[in-house]
Amino acid sequence: MGSREVLGAPGSSANRSNNNKTAVLRSVLIHLPLLLAGLALFAAAPRVSAALLPWSPATSRLLSNGLLGGVSFPAVAVAIWAFAAAAWAYGLSRPRPVYLVDLSGYVAGASHEASRAKTIAHFGRCGNFSDASMAFQKRMLERSGLGERTHFPASLISVPVDMCLRTAREESHAVIFGVVEDVLRRGGVAAADVGVLIFNSSLLSTTPSFTSLIVNRYGMRHDVVSHNLSGMGCSAGIIAIDLAKRLLQVHPDTYALVVSTENITLNAYMGNNRPMLVTNTLFRVGGAAILLSNRRADRRRAKYQLIHTVRTHRGAHDQSFGCVTQEEDDVGRVGVSLSKELMVVAGEALRTNITTLGPLVLPMSEQLRFLATVVLNRVFRAKVRAYLPDFRLAFEHFCIHAGGRGVLDELERSLKLSAWHMEPSRMTLCRFGNTSSSSLWYEIAYSEAKGRIRKGDRVWQIAFGSGFKCNSAVWKALRTVEGGEEGNPWTPELDVLPIDVPRVSPVDETSYTFPDGVVYKVAVAGQ
Repeated sequence: MGSREVLGAPGSSANRSNNNKTAVLRSVLIHLPLLLAGLALFAAAPRVSAALLPWSPATSRLLSNGLLGGVSFPAVAVAIWAFAAAAWAYGLSRPRPVYLVDLSGYVAGASHEASRAKTIAHFGRCGNFSDASMAFQKRMLERSGLGERTHFPASLISVPVDMCLRTAREESHAVIFGVVEDVLRRGGVAAADVGVLIFNSSLLSTTPSFTSLIVNRYGMRHDVVSHNLSGMGCSAGIIAIDLAKRLLQVHPDTYALVVSTENITLNAYMGNNRPMLVTNTLFRVGGAAILLSNRRADRRRAKYQLIHTVRTHRGAHDQSFGCVTQEEDDVGRVGVSLSKELMVVAGEALRTNITTLGPLVLPMSEQLRFLATVVLNRVFRAKVRAYLPDFRLAFEHFCIHAGGRGVLDELERSLKLSAWHMEPSRMTLCRFGNTSSSSLWYEIAYSEAKGRIRKGDRVWQIAFGSGFKCNSAVWKALRTVEGGEEGNPWTPELDVLPIDVPRVSPVDETSYTFPDGVVYKVAVAGQ
């Protein structure tokens, strides 16, 4: 864990000392009036009672004995003071609210755009794939739900490909600097005001770390609490938000900057192991930065308040642990292998997650229906199908990790969601591909751009990741977000969205020609 010093305005150790003195002074100023009030009540009690109560010999005896109704005045004074102190302590013990001030999603330049035909052409020309592997990737791409304008790093759409640490860093730097500068500008916050910094990238972890890179680039304070997360898959974005929430409970009056991305350059697979080829057809360049605050003054300008985070980790089960792994194939080429049991594992993780989340968000009627089926099955041994609560009664917006068409189809069916609910996730998959942990933020940005977010709306983010993990975050909109905001990654394309995405969309390889005039075409099996 990082430094646990009190964080406030930017500054040196002298500023922190001033913060500590201010905290002590605040405590004295709060306790002193309570103590004085109790002493004053104790001292004035006989006189006040004499003025208010009708005189009688009995009253005189009570006052002379210092008793009223069997209760001594010192006891009354102490009780009042104790009650006030308890109320003050309760107020301090309540969790600090966490606000989302603003967010930013990365959009690569036009030179990084790759149609599906261009993707197939560059994979084919790199020379490492067999005809069968190319045909498989083409079939997967036709059924992936990806569109014609997803983004690749320059390293993978050059001839030949240039996969090395230098180009990997160039890719990550472009994403990180782009979103960090944008979100700080949009939030009106200086980098030196950020007290907590969390970065997550699952498959690339450099030395110095990416958090150190950000601190160095923007001259952040020396006592910034920083965490660099890796190896946690596509659900790491929610893990980072949960970690930020916990840190903001112990570091008052500060901002937390969360940066989520994934590196594609060193993690494209250039071999012929089929389970490792799937990622080539899904993962694309992307990233997001989220600015959080626990300052109560920021509530009036923040977009959302974080209500719940629920994390589910099923790594204790071998099938769950091994369904998404980074490994080498038989000839030493590294890639990420996806198991055939992935959808089953994801379903089990989701059920565990919503079992915890449900009681926190669902109306009582839905909870009772769910409880009734559990009792019938477990107590009375009745073979009743388990009731899946209607989460549409708890949330207005759903941001489901755009991991692939299969994942989205399954969650749409199991959660009984409409096409409108699924639109942010499907459009994110189509326009940006699977951007790993940052995909959830493109989805909420889509809802904002469309003018769907209204004050009081509840948003459910659901993410899945290796390990295997299913994580949820629940947000409440603090204000209506007007559509078409400047800087929103979707704003330039609002007029053409949503678009229809067929279940199968054939790829025409001849639609892309290399600069040297070559046209690549996937060989047909048997030719």
